[in-house]
Amino acid sequence: MNPLQETLALETRRQFFRSSAAGIGGAALASLLGRDSAHAASTGGLIDRRFHHRPKAKRAIYLFMSGAPSQIDLWDRKPEMEKWYDKDLPDEIRDGQRLTTMTSKQARFPIAPSIYDFQKHGQSGTEVSELLPHTAKMVDDIAVIRSMWTEAINHDPAITYIQTGNQIPGHPSLGAWLSYGLGSDNENLPSFVVLNSKWSAKRDAQALYQRLWGAGFLPSKHQGVALRSQGDPVLYLSDPKGVNRDVRRTMLDGLSQLNQKHFDEVGDPETHARIAQYEMAFRMQSSVPDLTDLSSEPKSILDMYGPDVTTPGTFAYNCLLARRMAERGVRFSQVFHRGWDQHGNLTGDLPLQCGDVDQPSWALVQDLKMRGMLDDTLVVWGGEFGRTIYCQGRLSKTNYGRDHHPRCFSVWMAGGGVKGGTVHGTTDDFSYNIVEDPVHIRDLNATILHLLGINHERLSLKQQGLDVRLTGVEKAHIVKDILA
Repeated sequence: MNPLQETLALETRRQFFRSSAAGIGGAALASLLGRDSAHAASTGGLIDRRFHHRPKAKRAIYLFMSGAPSQIDLWDRKPEMEKWYDKDLPDEIRDGQRLTTMTSKQARFPIAPSIYDFQKHGQSGTEVSELLPHTAKMVDDIAVIRSMWTEAINHDPAITYIQTGNQIPGHPSLGAWLSYGLGSDNENLPSFVVLNSKWSAKRDAQALYQRLWGAGFLPSKHQGVALRSQGDPVLYLSDPKGVNRDVRRTMLDGLSQLNQKHFDEVGDPETHARIAQYEMAFRMQSSVPDLTDLSSEPKSILDMYGPDVTTPGTFAYNCLLARRMAERGVRFSQVFHRGWDQHGNLTGDLPLQCGDVDQPSWALVQDLKMRGMLDDTLVVWGGEFGRTIYCQGRLSKTNYGRDHHPRCFSVWMAGGGVKGGTVHGTTDDFSYNIVEDPVHIRDLNATILHLLGINHERLSLKQQGLDVRLTGVEKAHIVKDILA
């Protein structure tokens, strides 16, 4: 046996042992979830074989505010703090919590009350900051969770944690798990699409890496497809000059045969994923231009999303695309919006950020509602952690900054089985510690999966001898109080 043959044999054995280790779990998952969504329709009143229980939502849209919005200035009103202006945060409230290096050397931790007014809205009387006037109009459609928490205290591990269930990179993202478990309802578009938005705060923002929507150790076809705001929405989607659709089809057929031959020799399952991705790219050449063509949208709808809706890359534009993708059967779309990291000049930057997202977020929910889609579309809005009640840097009556705060923050959810007009969880007077109904980020992800018909404990895959799942090995709980 020559060296090449030995290498191929070794790789084949590796694939055999790897597939054998995952084979039982994979077979069980396939039988439980029926990953081929095109042929897994429910019959005779039985639950679709993709699901562990009857789902409330068919799809999800996750609006992710990267950088951590200040819960104290938006969702978690603390009027008692006005009396504490420039007083030190009591040691017993901080209770030995580790701090970031950005404030750990501060001589003092002066309390910075929010300068923004809060009012009660809707029949539910939910209190919302003046910075979110449009969102305030729909409080009876949303459930606000004020008691979110996480262990991560810095951006990259915190975002990786909430997106993938682990602070260490390399695990599948929420969207990849959903694609793997449920498949797609549209063979011409990916089951998981990512949209990155422009932001208005005039400062650098935390980087977002592709692994945040990656497939990790799942087949690569389940990773998120990021649509670009400039040029072709997807790189290399357009045919080169001189290549028409027939030529492209012939090339792909030949390439598929070569890949199949390679699979027969080596047995690498990623080869089939590569074939599937080439085929998807071919179909997307027609489906993506249709998706991004807003000319058929009525003026009333465009006006609802605001003046930026026709500018590619804006949050408004991406929210409208998310609705259009939901109509076309995209299982999971995620709209990222950066620039929420207000360590200083919060009162200058936070209004700009809210101006970007407030009206489009409201419009997305109302648009889905008008089309009869909100009942089976889950919408989630939130970031990776919260911000401190104490000021980072210089404090004044009109301006302040806030450091990272993992112990409590706020998220809202709407549609898809969520009970609108709900406020869940309570924090202390300093918005520093949770005093009632804590919700870990694992609980949030478990609830999202639950609403989509998946038992988070049963959606797993063997990897390096472990049954790996999005919610980890620790106990995660469904947030039942917010369910309709």
